[in-house]
Amino acid sequence: MGDDTSLTKGALDFKLMAKLLLVEDEPSVRMGLRLSLAKAGHQVLEAATAQEGWDKLALVDLVILDWMLPDEPGVRLLERMRRDGRYEALPVLMLTARAGEGDRVEGLTQGADDYLTKPFSTPELVARVQALLRRVGKSGRIERGALSLDLERHQAFLEGHPLELTRREFDLLAFLARHPGRVYTREELLERVWGQEFLGTVRTVDQHVAQLRDKLNEDPKNPRFLETLRGVGYRFKE
Repeated sequence: MGDDTSLTKGALDFKLMAKLLLVEDEPSVRMGLRLSLAKAGHQVLEAATAQEGWDKLALVDLVILDWMLPDEPGVRLLERMRRDGRYEALPVLMLTARAGEGDRVEGLTQGADDYLTKPFSTPELVARVQALLRRVGKSGRIERGALSLDLERHQAFLEGHPLELTRREFDLLAFLARHPGRVYTREELLERVWGQEFLGTVRTVDQHVAQLRDKLNEDPKNPRFLETLRGVGYRFKE
C-alpha cells in the first residue's frame, strides 16, 4: 500500500509493531530469535557486544539483552542505561543461563523489566515482548488530549472524528506521540519511521509533517501537537 492511500475507519486491521534491539553474542541464537520476532511483525536490530548494543539504543523501542557478552556483562550495560537519562525508561528483557535467585534479583534490581532464563521457547519470548510493549504503551491506544490513536487498527481520531491518514502519516504521528517532548531530527525520523532501506531525503519528513498539520488543522505558529524546532527537527508537544 502506497503513501497516497487513505486509511479510514474499519479499512485496515493493522498492528503497529516495535523496533527491537537484540544484544546476543551467539550468531545462531541471534538468527533464530530474529526470525521469530520478525515473523511476529517486529523490526529487529542486532548487536553481538555491549558496546555495539549501546550504539544502537537510540534507534529502538525495546532491548532484549543477554547477560553474558564478550566485552562486558549485559547487566553492566543495563546499569549504564539506567544512569543515562536517554535510556532510563527504555524497556529491557534480560536473557540469561544464570537461573539462581540472586542473579534474577540483581538483574531486576539494576532495572530489567522482565527476565527469561535459558533455555526458553521462542513463543514465550515473543509473548513476553508483546506483554512488555503493552505495559509500556507501545501498542494498543495513545491518548494525547483531543487526539486518539488506535495502533491496532491504524486509525486516528481528532475530537472523536476519524482522520484520513496515509499509513506513513499515521506511523509518523504515532511515533512522535509515543515520545512527547522529545525532539527528533529529520534523519532520526527517516531511520525510525521509514527504515534504513528508504532512499528518500529529509524533505520527505517535512512534507509528511506539513500534510499532518493540514489534516490536524494545525497553526504552524501555534501548534497543538507538532512543534518545529528550527534547525533541529520535530517533536510532539507535551
